[in-house]
Amino acid sequence: MLLALAACAKQSSAPSPPAVVAPPPTSEPITFAVTRAELTQGGWLKGTVTRGIASLTLDGKPVPVAPDGRFFVGFDRDAGPRATLNGRMPDGRGETAVLPIAPRAWEIEHVDIAQRPTIPSEEFQRIRAAELARIATARAKETGAQGWRQDFVWPAKGRISGRFGSQRIYRGTPGSYHSGIDIAPGAGTPFVAPADGVVILAATSPFTLEGKLLMIDHGAGLNSAFLHCSELLVREDETVRQGQVIGRVGATGRATGPHLHWSLKWREARLDPILFTGPMAPSS
Repeated sequence: MLLALAACAKQSSAPSPPAVVAPPPTSEPITFAVTRAELTQGGWLKGTVTRGIASLTLDGKPVPVAPDGRFFVGFDRDAGPRATLNGRMPDGRGETAVLPIAPRAWEIEHVDIAQRPTIPSEEFQRIRAAELARIATARAKETGAQGWRQDFVWPAKGRISGRFGSQRIYRGTPGSYHSGIDIAPGAGTPFVAPADGVVILAATSPFTLEGKLLMIDHGAGLNSAFLHCSELLVREDETVRQGQVIGRVGATGRATGPHLHWSLKWREARLDPILFTGPMAPSS
């Protein structure tokens, strides 16, 4: 059958670096095999398929497979306790793996006040609709980037001022959860590409919420977004390499102070950046 999948599951709110899953010594996969995974909410999985496979799906939705047979999938912050990966050969042979997705202990703050409703003006709604359309168009681009194969690096190092998945509950009413990780290395600090990719959006005119927004496609449906920048140092359609300086930290858009908000998304799933990098090592 498949691999020792359960060994990848984690429940810690401060996860360790991505785990490597070793295949069993005597089992040959029929259609696919998992090579590395973080089987937890906000996590991911990398694997390979057998030559000639007819289809690969995650929870019934097609999974893109690279020409060399490698693939990537992600699990949303609110993913349920299991996901189903299914592969089929043209002759009907196949296999199904039910992946255990471990829950996370999110940072939840209960606030004894009612959530203040906001009624956006017609002008804000018009501007915001155009911004969201640009973001959706950017995420729909297929650039052929290969950064998804790499071990990601931190785009900047500094104090972590906000963690992925954290959320406030206002008298029992959940607010929006934090969709990325916030790093506060100081205004103007340069940040780098965490992996190879292609720039799919470079908003030099600040968006209402994100400010100067930079988005990079890493391929296979995986992309990074960097919010609140003071300066963007790359342009749309530009190819970037891991470790290349791509912008500077700022406080544009809706931000209470200078910081870099870095978020990762695979299709519609919000992923935890720290599950790609491991804990931040001290600066030398």
